[in-house]
Amino acid sequence: QVQVVESGGGLVQAGGSLRLSCTVSGSTFYDRVMGWFRQAPGKEREGVSCILVSGIVESYSDSLKDRFTISRDNAKNTVYLQMNSLNPEDTARYYCAARFRGSRFCSGRSTDYDYWGQGTQVTVSP
Repeated sequence: QVQVVESGGGLVQAGGSLRLSCTVSGSTFYDRVMGWFRQAPGKEREGVSCILVSGIVESYSDSLKDRFTISRDNAKNTVYLQMNSLNPEDTARYYCAARFRGSRFCSGRSTDYDYWGQGTQVTVSP
């Protein structure tokens, strides 16, 4: 059974940085497309970024792509989200998601992902 576990969230002041980590266990990682999503209170879940097996990335928000960077380490079964220049509007629960084995395409739609973590809370104070 595939398990997805996020970590690294917390409280940070505006202008600060955080690095989120997401580890996959129970199945293969190297052959899955991985994505990061976020959901703020009262808002829909939105795609942040996605990374292919090859390391090619896609970003789903013009306002985030210059501040947030997704990366992966297949040897550690881990995907990361480096978040810089955080502001209060970035406050949300951040979710990591995995697509099926052998997946080849990125997607910013949550329905295209098969496995989800419980999320990690990021709170940015003014």
